[in-house]
Formats: sequence, structure tokens, C-alpha cells
Amino acid sequence: MTGKRIPLGGDELGAQTVPSLAIATGIYGWPLEGSARIAVETVRDAETSVDEVRFVLFHDRVYAAFVAHVHSPPARPAGFDLP
Repeated sequence: MTGKRIPLGGDELGAQTVPSLAIATGIYGWPLEGSARIAVETVRDAETSVDEVRFVLFHDRVYAAFVAHVHSPPARPAGFDLP
């Protein structure tokens, strides 16, 4: 799982590209789908001048979960309707 501080930390350093890991999805057992969703949404929602966030993923199943969320539309809060 990642947090909003990952992309924003790049701002503090003046970085244009920052890495983000799928932390805790292995031995600690954090649910992979939830981690991927949270990581992607966090990067999408971050207010940052960072140009690129690279997810560093070590297994095909982790990569597949992140790809699915990167290519899916952003989640909307319950009850949110487009005009």
C-alpha cells in the first residue's frame, strides 16, 4: 500500500519521477486488489508537480492487479452521478 506522501515527497525533493511500491501485499497479507486500488487512486488524486510515478512491482499477479486499476475509470463516491 502507498500513501499520498509518496508523490508529494517528490515535490519536496524537486523530483520529476518517483517510485511507489506495493508494500505489504506479500508476507504481511494486505489484500492485493485493495492495495492496487488505493495506490492508483492516491496517485490520481495527489496534488503534485511530479510528472511520473513508477509502480515497482515484483510479480506478474501484482502487475496485473495494478494494470487493471490503472486502466479502469476512477472510482466515484456512492451517490455521485454525472449530469
